[in-house]
Amino acid sequence: MDMNDFNQQIITQFRANAGRVGGDFEGAALLLHHRGARTGIERVTPLMYRNDADAWVVFASKAGAPTNPDWYHNLRANPEATIEVGGDTIAVTATVADPPTRERLWEAQKSEVPQFAGYEAATTRTIPAVVLERR
Repeated sequence: MDMNDFNQQIITQFRANAGRVGGDFEGAALLLHHRGARTGIERVTPLMYRNDADAWVVFASKAGAPTNPDWYHNLRANPEATIEVGGDTIAVTATVADPPTRERLWEAQKSEVPQFAGYEAATTRTIPAVVLERR
């Protein structure tokens, strides 16, 4: 299945079920609305997240690919974004976690969701953690 089709299925399921989805995303899905770094076009990407205090944290794993995902580059260029979590839509500002914070968040994510350890093993890059804080 094409990644765009996969993402669209998750988005459709998310919106049809007040933010609840099944499979790998169950209990930890949000929809990230971000603007293209070059085009300015709004994109929507479903992502797994973890909570950290009053923030949401997403990881630019791209399933262990050698490059960061497009949404990561878009947030670096345009850090003001919106997320859908459950039935809520929230304006957020994205910040790439500093190394000690990233390490803490990444270790917790790998512990709770072991597939992330597989992503790390599949790539030589350090997978960024992005903190989304309410604006």
